[in-house]
Amino acid sequence: MIRKISPSMMCVDLMNVERDIRSLEAAQVDYLHIDIMDNHFVPNITLSTDFVNSVREITDIPLDIHLMIENPENSLLAFKGLDANDIVCIHCEATRHIQRALSMVRELGVKVGVSLNPGTPLYMVEDLLEDLDVIIIMTVNPGFAGQKLVPATLDKIRNLRNMLDERGYGDILIEVDGNVSFEHAKSMSEMGANIYVGGSSSIFSKEGTIVENTRKLREIIQAV
Repeated sequence: MIRKISPSMMCVDLMNVERDIRSLEAAQVDYLHIDIMDNHFVPNITLSTDFVNSVREITDIPLDIHLMIENPENSLLAFKGLDANDIVCIHCEATRHIQRALSMVRELGVKVGVSLNPGTPLYMVEDLLEDLDVIIIMTVNPGFAGQKLVPATLDKIRNLRNMLDERGYGDILIEVDGNVSFEHAKSMSEMGANIYVGGSSSIFSKEGTIVENTRKLREIIQAV
């Protein structure tokens, strides 16, 4: 099964972004997960489309852009230089016309993703599967790094994996985002997750360097 690592750029040292990106390149991560928050859909403001475009200019690591904003379709044209290796995920809960928004993401020439908050049921994506490459299961309520895992979301990962396989959509990747610690990553892998958003409890843990922590996380998720 595919296993990929997508470090959360919320957790980099914003005074030394390029330095941390070079460490992530050395660690051979698969994506850079960039959260954009608007203080409306979630109670926080982080990063921006300009940040995404600046990161695109200094690295070839594929970008995993997670729009935690209301009406995300209004911001899509602000991105520059995206390609077929990049992912853009929007939230089911953030727009009234989800399929229209997903088609606009597809027009960017990127992989299309949708994200579900912990309290949003899986049936919200049942009629969207034809349009998707990635589904993010939020394992915390979005907005801040360092939160505790919502335990019920582990079963949600497994249930989604079963649903996708049973309906012939096994190629859709499941991404997990929120307290993807070394401990929880093992359980998430057992449940069928594919992409792991590593933050302060794994990739950016003070227990080791970015390269060391990435190696440890990779060993955990690939061991299952």
